[in-house]
Formats: sequence, C-alpha cells, structure tokens
Amino acid sequence: MHVELIAITRYLRGNGTPEELLEHAGRVCYRSRSRGDPSAFLRARIREGHESLIEHASATFEISGISRACSHQLVRHRLASYSQESQRYVSMDDPEWVIPPAIAADPEALRIWEEFAEEVRRAYRRLRERGVRKEDARFVLPNGTATRIVVTMNFRELLHVFRLRISPHAQWEIRQVAVRMLEAVYPYAPSVFGDLRAALRERHPEYFEGLAATSC
Repeated sequence: MHVELIAITRYLRGNGTPEELLEHAGRVCYRSRSRGDPSAFLRARIREGHESLIEHASATFEISGISRACSHQLVRHRLASYSQESQRYVSMDDPEWVIPPAIAADPEALRIWEEFAEEVRRAYRRLRERGVRKEDARFVLPNGTATRIVVTMNFRELLHVFRLRISPHAQWEIRQVAVRMLEAVYPYAPSVFGDLRAALRERHPEYFEGLAATSC
C-alpha cells in the first residue's frame, strides 16, 4: 500500500499556507482581523463545530496497492473527486493482488487463495485469447485485485473520513488508508487535524506504528 499527498490548496496571499486561507474565510464571517497565527482561531472554530470554513481547502492523494474491495468503500464518500485505474482499458492478464493478513497467516487458506488466483489468471487470459474485450473479461476479477486511484477531498470531508474510518469498527484496509492520509496531510494543517490525530494516537497507538518506515 502506498499513499502519497500529491497536491494541496495554496493561499495566494501571505505565505500561501492552507491554514491562512481557512482563517481568512472564517474571519470573513465575523468581520475580524488575523492576529498573525491562524492556529488558535481554527482550533476554536472546529471545536465549536463551525467546520464549513475548512471546506475551502482540499488535498489530493495518489493511492496504490489497495484492493478493489477497499476502493469500493473509499468512493462511497461522495464529497470527493476520483480518478481510478480502469480495468476496461488496462490489461489484467497478470494482476496484482491484495491478500488479507488473515489469509496470508494461514498456510492452508493461502494455498486456497493461490489456487483461486491462478485460475482467475488463466480464465482472464483464455477469454482475451478468444477475442473477448477487456471490459468483459474483467468480470472474472475478484475484489482482491489491486488498484490505483487519485482522490481529492476538502478538509471537512477528510475529517469525516478520518473520524469514521480510523476506528475499530472500520475494515482493516480502509483504516490503514485513512491513517496514512491523515499522517500525510497533518503537517500542512495541524490546526485542522491535530486534535483528532492526537486523540486517535492516544486511543489506538497500534494504528500508527511503523508508519515512519512507510512511504506516505
């Protein structure tokens, strides 16, 4: 799994930080002036529930090495823009797989998985050899097929995703994606994501272990 922050909103006034833009948007509501540091203002507004102002900044991530099962969950967050690798146009005659840890840790379960995966490869290739188009041959591909997707969300939607998906109730793969997205965007907007990040790291430190060694 690879999660990379590839773009983030700039503010064309001041030094260009997204937090300065959000403070400006918020202060328009109150006809007040910036005091030079947006941190206290933004944290106060978010704690009050005044989150509409953080919709003015967005972040774009490129995510690869996740399963179609995971991407199906991700795209259910509708206040976002998505561009996903197309199985209709990309050949899947030698697909990459995402194998759940519960299967990978069980030798017999892994053997069953590998047998199935090889049968999928054979079926896909045989269909293509018979002239079946990629858009129809893809129907044999399982949810475990790896995919690549570009995702853009505003900061308010990102907070919603992190609150919902970084949870013991979330599926393990989408939780790992959300944790990596949070870690990638946090340095650019600590006033927006800092409180939630601190609370999550305190409650579930295991979700964040080893991320320093991963590419985010």
